[in-house]
Amino acid sequence: MGDKLILVKLITGDEKINILSAYAPQVGLSESIKHKFWDDMDGFMQSIPLDEKVFIEGDLNGHVGVSNDGFERVHGGFGYGNRNEEGESILEFASAYDLVLANTSFRKRESHIITFSSGHKKSQIDFLLTRKIDRKLCKDCKVILGEALSTQHKLVVLDIKLTQRENMNNRVSDLKKSGGT
Repeated sequence: MGDKLILVKLITGDEKINILSAYAPQVGLSESIKHKFWDDMDGFMQSIPLDEKVFIEGDLNGHVGVSNDGFERVHGGFGYGNRNEEGESILEFASAYDLVLANTSFRKRESHIITFSSGHKKSQIDFLLTRKIDRKLCKDCKVILGEALSTQHKLVVLDIKLTQRENMNNRVSDLKKSGGT
């Protein structure tokens, strides 16, 4: 997937969970590099069957802002700062694939929203996305204070709850076949 995207696929029982770590081109790089990144992201989403779960986490190097105007389906309204062109690309991508930005879905103090700080500059450029249909699995999303991935990036955590589905009819049937009660 290139040096900007890393995919991990987890299989737990009947569930297939795709976790993509993404690093978007920084502001100031050429438009062709940015287009290539989003084309690769499109290819990733198109390769994942709709019945599989998807979680995208990464430094997407864009500002989606506090306002969800025009993107109410994907932006929860709890972002930070002002939207920029790169943030618009993030929101358009999320809209195209029916994703939600988990870290804009939970009301938090500013310190639990800011994912990047350098000097006096603060921003939210690291995001966690999932399919809208799986939004109910997301229980919380926040920046962990005191933990840093580098001197400038903060660790962002998404709490999800996956449930193990057991088919009781199969279990009972298996017990009867084995002589159990």
